[in-house]
Amino acid sequence: MALYNLPDLPYDYSALAPAITPEILELHHSKHHAAYVKGANDTLEQIAEAQDKEEFGGLVGLEKTYAFNLSGHVLHSQFWQNLSPEGGDRPDGALATAIDEHLGGFETFKKQLTAATVGVQGSGWGILGWEPLAKRLVVTQVYDHHGNVGQGVTPLLVFDAWEHAYYLQYRNVRPDYVTKLWDLVNWNDVTARYTKALNGS
Repeated sequence: MALYNLPDLPYDYSALAPAITPEILELHHSKHHAAYVKGANDTLEQIAEAQDKEEFGGLVGLEKTYAFNLSGHVLHSQFWQNLSPEGGDRPDGALATAIDEHLGGFETFKKQLTAATVGVQGSGWGILGWEPLAKRLVVTQVYDHHGNVGQGVTPLLVFDAWEHAYYLQYRNVRPDYVTKLWDLVNWNDVTARYTKALNGS
């Protein structure tokens, strides 16, 4: 019944060095991300079993576990696409204009997303998202894999602040890791996500 699969990376494990070492990238993708995929699939099977038996006493815990693992899978799948060996610099066009309008310009936005990512309490994510109700860009955090993100907000750029993403290389100096992520941002991917979000797709 496996519905979720570990996606291949769009680059090899050495492609993001020196910002992210091959060892960290391989562990992060092939072990940590793979565990979220397995967790989501396994929990779905347990939910299906509970449905078959009409035994719903543990459903709340199963739903929470499913959401945790599925969110981890979704966020990591986007994280790999948001990064590129040819990344860095800054966006242009409509996304750049929106950043200027909603977030005070690129440098201010960069400082805000950096602060959001570095400042996650424990494990989580810093996120640039599109909020469709107000039709604006927002910067926010996700704790663990559960949202502080408003309903309907579409993540455009996600920065992983879990220790498994950086600790072997950067130890406890999360700001140095986040600084290096900016050199890898795939603005083509972020811009494509922004365009789809604007169109409601």
